[in-house]
Amino acid sequence: MLGTAPEAQTSVRDLFRRGLVIPAHPLALTKDRTLDERRQRALTRYYVEAGAGGLAVGVHTTQFALHGTDLLAPVLELAARTAGEYDREVVLVAGATGPTAQAVAEAELARSLGYHMVLLGPYRELDEDALVERARAVGEVLPVVGFYLQPAVGGRPLSRDFWTRLASVESVVGVKVAPFDRYRTLDVLHGVVRAGRAGEVALYTGNDDHILADLVTTHRVVVDGREVETQFVGGLLGQWAVWVRRAVELLEEAALARAGDDAAVRRLLTLDGHLTDANAAIFDSANGFHGCIPGIHEVLRRQGLLEGRWCLDPSEELSPGQLAEIDRVWAAYPWLRDDEFVSDGLARWLS
Repeated sequence: MLGTAPEAQTSVRDLFRRGLVIPAHPLALTKDRTLDERRQRALTRYYVEAGAGGLAVGVHTTQFALHGTDLLAPVLELAARTAGEYDREVVLVAGATGPTAQAVAEAELARSLGYHMVLLGPYRELDEDALVERARAVGEVLPVVGFYLQPAVGGRPLSRDFWTRLASVESVVGVKVAPFDRYRTLDVLHGVVRAGRAGEVALYTGNDDHILADLVTTHRVVVDGREVETQFVGGLLGQWAVWVRRAVELLEEAALARAGDDAAVRRLLTLDGHLTDANAAIFDSANGFHGCIPGIHEVLRRQGLLEGRWCLDPSEELSPGQLAEIDRVWAAYPWLRDDEFVSDGLARWLS
């Protein structure tokens, strides 16, 4: 594991750099809003058996309100312990938030539980200089994955220069690019290339509105007269908290597309619109993404993985009209779903 044995460092870094499906792990709660350990464990088993190469826990989809509570440690520990039931390596990414001292403490907790790296969430109270130093401090504990989160759910605009400076930090091993904005997405790509670390910093799409188009595109970035090719190698996504078996298949096909398979390119660009339409319903884009986490929970509830849509905040529920939209995309795009796979494994995962 990173921070411990050098041979494990190489293994995990190579897996991460190669490109993985990394679901942003939801939080399974009872109707009393306490941790439902049985269903939380079932979710982890579902993700691993579906072929996900990693898990991101304590991130936006796990609910940022988890941080600063007594739930954070047991939720991180349960995911790591459950992933350890399997023979293969699962890359464990822990979300860390807050000011520098809090983010470092959360990284230390994650390291003690066997996590490999930290997805460092945005913090509005620090300027860009302080955010770079915060990443440097966290990187002394565990390798860092930068996170460009869209402003609608707690992120903030960040300059191209910021991404150059962040990518220049040696402990930064990746960036989750999720501004839902093509201009800001290019800022990250240009920043990583300008830092001279395009071959070391793995780019993961978090643009749930543009997943497959991100994954099939090889970007030719021109910096200081040099042309450098870079690409998104995988996805670390809230959308990939659902229908994960299909997500794994789509990432495999995206690799074929980038390698020159024109039929795969055409198929995935067609499916890109379907997946974006489904995401609009699940993530509640019509209402500023207010219902994104309950929307994810609703899909998992329908498949039997969750008992309900409960969130830590009782006011966090589906928006008016969102349920009808989920009904619509559920019927419209059966080829995006993995109901049969879930049905076959559900009893085992819940045992």
